[in-house]
Amino acid sequence: MTEIPKTHPRYASLVLREKLVEGFKEGIVVPQGLIAHGRGEMFYYLLGGRTTKEARAASRAAAALLLKAKRPVISVNGNVAALCPREVVELAQACSAKIEIGLFHRSDERVSKIQAVLEKHGAKEVLGFLPDARIPGLESMRGLCTRAGIYSADVVLIPLEDGDRAEALAKTGKKTIAVDLNPMSRTARSATVSVVDEVTKAIPEIMRHFEDLAEDVEALRKALSSYDRDENLAQVMQVMQKNLGTRLA
Repeated sequence: MTEIPKTHPRYASLVLREKLVEGFKEGIVVPQGLIAHGRGEMFYYLLGGRTTKEARAASRAAAALLLKAKRPVISVNGNVAALCPREVVELAQACSAKIEIGLFHRSDERVSKIQAVLEKHGAKEVLGFLPDARIPGLESMRGLCTRAGIYSADVVLIPLEDGDRAEALAKTGKKTIAVDLNPMSRTARSATVSVVDEVTKAIPEIMRHFEDLAEDVEALRKALSSYDRDENLAQVMQVMQKNLGTRLA
């Protein structure tokens, strides 16, 4: 990995880029994933490069949804595996969620490499190598899944997801948690809970709220009842508009 001085004003962002480049070299990330990350960075600039109070509220609702779930699953793609595999495994262990690999650009070799990364960071069981089901209405490789995982899940965490699968999962009646930096995307507007934040910050933030809510039934109820997806996304867009206006002034 290229040595980046910690004094660089974009240090954190450049570190993430290097992780993705390394993931690309290792066959975990595809070129399209690099493009998607660059698009996300643009929205993160508009957020001011920080976790907003709206993102924290959504993360709290996400943690509450995972706590209430009976069959939670965390879906992992190449970018997620390259950026935050340890955090994903820790969250899965905390909420007794299964981990399943879901890819649009799928090959057995790539799935195996992602599985190895997750296992290196402590995952005991990773689903997805041998899919035996399909998400209804989704014809791409992204529709492949396992009956023991996503197909039978009641809540699915879908970080850095494609809009088509987010919509398809919603149509099956499953509750979904999206992590997406674009508040206008189909993914963000299809998910039950949409966290508009950078994924390496969003997953630990969900984890933090999970620990906080685990012993408090009333706080758990309030976290969900006080969250309104569309209102939250509208407020995020207002933050972006304000930041854009400030930078143009």
